[in-house]
Amino acid sequence: MEQTQHGYPRRTVQINENEPQVWNWAQNALLGHRDTVRRPSNEAQLQKIIAASPATVKVMGSRMSTGTLLRIETDRDTLIDPGELTGLLATTADTATFAAATPLHEVYRILSGMERMLPCSPGVIDLQTLAGAIATGTHGQGLGQSALADEVLRIRLIRADGEIVEFNHGDPWFGAVQLALGALGVMTEITLRTWPTRLYTCEKSASNAQTLSADIYDWNEQVPFSKAWWFPAENQVHVWRAREANSHERTLYRLNQCQPVEQNRRDSTLNATVDDTLRHMENDTKIKEKEGKPYQTVNRFKDFSDVTGDINQLFCRGIATPQINIEIGIPMHRAGQIIEKMQRWHTASNPHMHYPIILRCTGPSGAWLSPAYRQATCFFGFVVYYAEDGTLSPAGIHFINEAEKLLAQEGGRPHWGKYFNPDLYRWSALYPQWEDFRRVRTSLDPSGKFANKFINAIFD
Repeated sequence: MEQTQHGYPRRTVQINENEPQVWNWAQNALLGHRDTVRRPSNEAQLQKIIAASPATVKVMGSRMSTGTLLRIETDRDTLIDPGELTGLLATTADTATFAAATPLHEVYRILSGMERMLPCSPGVIDLQTLAGAIATGTHGQGLGQSALADEVLRIRLIRADGEIVEFNHGDPWFGAVQLALGALGVMTEITLRTWPTRLYTCEKSASNAQTLSADIYDWNEQVPFSKAWWFPAENQVHVWRAREANSHERTLYRLNQCQPVEQNRRDSTLNATVDDTLRHMENDTKIKEKEGKPYQTVNRFKDFSDVTGDINQLFCRGIATPQINIEIGIPMHRAGQIIEKMQRWHTASNPHMHYPIILRCTGPSGAWLSPAYRQATCFFGFVVYYAEDGTLSPAGIHFINEAEKLLAQEGGRPHWGKYFNPDLYRWSALYPQWEDFRRVRTSLDPSGKFANKFINAIFD
């Protein structure tokens, strides 16, 4: 990874508009020179660019991933900006086909207008492209669903020689193509499973973390979607549990022009905990503006209330702000045991953190490289926000480094689109079809055109 003495890259706060280099979204990693960027306006142009490229090809998308996944190494390499290849291409009664570079917020908006939805819960941020979200394992929460990639029924892909191949659900290699880190080719079309829009009421509460190791199972088994934020220093947990809305709640939603409806109840249980967290955050980030994005992410837990809406309105509420974000998946049946181990570690070491631990659980995934492959999984998420000057809290980085070591030792699998220390993992031992994926990669991209230093390091 692109690590500093504290473990992660310093962020460049101000970038000149004439900067000759292309940066990732967080501005903490250089991707390549602007002269290497190509912007095709259609699939045929994209085919020609890929076929003619003399070296590596990487697709930037929305650039939300870490620099390791997106970076090219030389001026002979090619960065592709697919920004013109977006939109809805076709529909059937229960599917929708989108251009692969369509941003997720457009996917959700278009489906909502059709009174359709994806059967899975969305991720937190909707700025990613559809292809990027699928390729890195973006997921939501709920044991009855898994990653966004598991709602894909067909993928149209351009190979290294410029030829187009299509993969359908059930094809022998489909599990490899579903979640491939951009290492197999460039996706141009993606067909998704859809179903009629359903409304949910998200019931919010706070509880004591003493029973978290048992509660995590109850919360996830009792409702379709559940998410929790664990404040270990304060021994509290904030929980969202979404059930299907009743007829009265659906009526209120329609009367509110299909916008989320909050109940009048206001619960201030977490207010003191939030204030403590905000003090830590201000000390670490030195951001004086009280409406700053990092503060907004925690302030929303104050005076919380239940809310009715569609699944995207309820859960796709992330606030994009530069951060180091680690997320490690642990088999669901071991989640309680790991929570207890983390509680003992926290009590013994009293580490410092300015954001709660995020707990999201999913059902098994069919994607070969999914952290949830073939097993229900509990994802433990950790966040450290960048300071005003682009630095990171050393204490916060120490916290997430130690947490990652603990989870890696327990067989955790890291989220591919976020940060992690690759030296902690033995990939072939973690993923049963790792060698099968390598063989698919050799077949589809024998010259390594879609590789870079990171891809080569983990697969070769």
